[in-house]
Amino acid sequence: MVVGSSRSFGKGDGMRENLIGYLLDSLDEHERAEIDAARQNPESAVAIETELAHLRRALDPLKVDRQPMAAPAGLAERTIAAARQAAAKQPSLSPSRDAVTPVLRSRAWVDRLILAAAAVAAMVLLIPLLRESIDDSRANRAQRNLQKVGRALHGYADTERVFPTPPSEGPLSRAGLYAPTLVSAHRLKPDDGLLVYPGSKLDQAGNFRIPDRETVEQAVGSAEFDELIERMGGDYGYTLGYRNEAGVLQPIRDQRRAHHPLVADAPDASGEKSNNHPEGIHLILYEDGRVERIVIADDNLELLHRDDHLYRNHDGKIAAGTDEEDAVIGDSHHQP
Repeated sequence: MVVGSSRSFGKGDGMRENLIGYLLDSLDEHERAEIDAARQNPESAVAIETELAHLRRALDPLKVDRQPMAAPAGLAERTIAAARQAAAKQPSLSPSRDAVTPVLRSRAWVDRLILAAAAVAAMVLLIPLLRESIDDSRANRAQRNLQKVGRALHGYADTERVFPTPPSEGPLSRAGLYAPTLVSAHRLKPDDGLLVYPGSKLDQAGNFRIPDRETVEQAVGSAEFDELIERMGGDYGYTLGYRNEAGVLQPIRDQRRAHHPLVADAPDASGEKSNNHPEGIHLILYEDGRVERIVIADDNLELLHRDDHLYRNHDGKIAAGTDEEDAVIGDSHHQP
């Protein structure tokens, strides 16, 4: 990973230690300036922010020790009194067997307390690492799932010459219609779980199925329709395409652009980020089939929207792009 314009770090040459020192504010001015500059460098920013996010989670349990603990009232007096009582009861140089037994039992209890304290300390250290391992495992699984969705979309485009594109107008003009379209084209299975993030509320409910397009069309005008359009895209959003100068939604063509998002974590109500993952992970599938994982630390949204706002068009709206290069990811129910 590149941390400066002329210096790169690896696991064996102090990179991680420097980043830990950066978080703990223990670096000298030169080292801190080097990392600050690297965070602004597009070539290294993503990798550094990801590493910083992991380290913040690992260091989080130490927060409880950052403030001094006040001693309980009367501790000194009780300690002195206990010491005097112990001195008064000190056994002779040749203690009897009965006198030794309580001492041995006391030592056994001390040993047990030490073991218990060690176990608690181990848990405090291991729980963050375990949580981080689970988060990484879920993100890796979701990344593989999105790659499969990408293959399904490209297979559809190879046959139909365009990616699934909703109608320009009407109740079916929704971003999430791509999923039922893929199911009806036998490119996705309704219950294969590819469109739910492992551990999300939708995943935990255990009953998510992608409806086919015919079901969605037949539900128009019914009470079931609103629920269908809210859920049919799963935890992910889909490109809203773009409208031409006449305001007509254009077919979403496969141009294999490495910078053009096709599917990503669905935006939340703010339209600025996704709330799928509390740890700040955002997954983006691009037209060329590549899946990128971005970790947003401390709501650093510039990292997510560094090239073009992921969830809003050039007019600042969650709607179809204003031109062919204006990519916008909408939630399942969003209309182009």
